[in-house]
Amino acid sequence: MALSDRERRLLAEMEAALATDDPRLQSTLAGSATSTLTQSLTRGGSGSALVGFVIVLAGIGTLFGGLIAQITLLGIAGFILALAGLLTVLRALSGKKVSGIRAPKAPRSMGARLQQRWDQRNFDQ
Repeated sequence: MALSDRERRLLAEMEAALATDDPRLQSTLAGSATSTLTQSLTRGGSGSALVGFVIVLAGIGTLFGGLIAQITLLGIAGFILALAGLLTVLRALSGKKVSGIRAPKAPRSMGARLQQRWDQRNFDQ
C-alpha cells in the first residue's frame, strides 16, 4: 500500500526537522535506515510478514468457526489458510536475515568420511 501525498509530505517534513534538530544523527541514519525506511514506505514496503500474520489469524478464526459449526471442510480450510499464512511469515522473516557467504563444501559420501577418519586415527599418531 503506497503512501498518500499528504503522508509523503509529512515524512519529508519529519526528515527535514530531524536534519535541523540533530544533523549528526541524521547524517548517521541517512546512509541506511532513514532512506531505507522512506523507500520501503513509499513503495508499499515488504509487509508480507504482516500480511502473513493476518492470514494466520484469519485461518485460526476459520478453523474455530468450522469447529463450532461442526463443518469439517471449513475447519480443514482454516487449517490450510493458517498454515499458508505461517509459511508466508517464515519466508518473509528468513528473507530479511543477512548471512555470510560460505564456500560450498565438496559433497563427500559417508564411506569417504569414514575412510578419512580411519586414516587420521591410524596413520596420524
